[in-house]
Amino acid sequence: MGVLWGLIFSFVEGRKTSDFIGATMAVSFIVSSGFVKTVAKWIQLTYHIQENWIPFYTGLVFLVPVTILVYLLEKIPDPSPEEAAEKSIRVPMDKNERKRFFNMFSFGLVSFIFIYILLTLFRDIRDNFAADIWLELGYGNSAGIFTSTEIPIAVSVLVLIASMIYINNNKLAFQISQLIILAGFILCGLSTFLFMQQLISGYVWIVLVGLGLYMGYIPFNCILFDRMIASFKIKGNVGYFMYLVDSFGYLATVFVIIAKGSMGISISWTYFYSHGVLALSILGSLISITTLLYFNKKYKTYNYEQ
Repeated sequence: MGVLWGLIFSFVEGRKTSDFIGATMAVSFIVSSGFVKTVAKWIQLTYHIQENWIPFYTGLVFLVPVTILVYLLEKIPDPSPEEAAEKSIRVPMDKNERKRFFNMFSFGLVSFIFIYILLTLFRDIRDNFAADIWLELGYGNSAGIFTSTEIPIAVSVLVLIASMIYINNNKLAFQISQLIILAGFILCGLSTFLFMQQLISGYVWIVLVGLGLYMGYIPFNCILFDRMIASFKIKGNVGYFMYLVDSFGYLATVFVIIAKGSMGISISWTYFYSHGVLALSILGSLISITTLLYFNKKYKTYNYEQ
């Protein structure tokens, strides 16, 4: 998924419409998990394929449209000179350039990595143990519960992130994207506190936590680094910065999968998730505030001609 994302987003970044297109792509994360499971189940039931081979054949199904659509992406024009001037020219960075830019923004990038790890843990636990949590909340017999919670979240996040297209000031847009991430952590923590105090229902809690989670997660995959490059006039592209945080995010994903599959954990997932979300929200909020202050200070000392 990381390879495909980097490939496709390379056509999207550095344009006036990058925020809208990137938000549309990123929101697909919210609904794609259920959709791909539906396709996989259809393949299994229709062709009676062994379980271990289902991911392979499901991948083959999507390989055809991906190949066609990437071919069509190759036909679109490069960003205009006006877009290049506004959002900087996007070029790959070599090893020395990557090292230099990491050293320039090391504290901020490491902070982003930690934030992304927290958000990935939020997402994966919510996704992998959703059935267990819904069962404990009393919604075990509702098959449509998964879709009914994700659609309003997807629409809300799409409207919020896509509206960034109207902000031409790259520095302001970069700051707002960080504030959206911070607001996502606060929403997760506040809704969880209200749920633990029995002031909101389990259904409302899951929806609000999901909304807060993707308010933090989606900007990383569409606007955060695109606007960072543009605001600091970095001669590079989103690929390096995105893969930097993504690699650690996938490490967190592997940890969750191992925990679920091999440790034989017996626990109330509602209890674990609610307390975990509350703790991670506080930690994520503190790191987000620190990172925002760091980049605000960086604007005053950064040499834009380097």
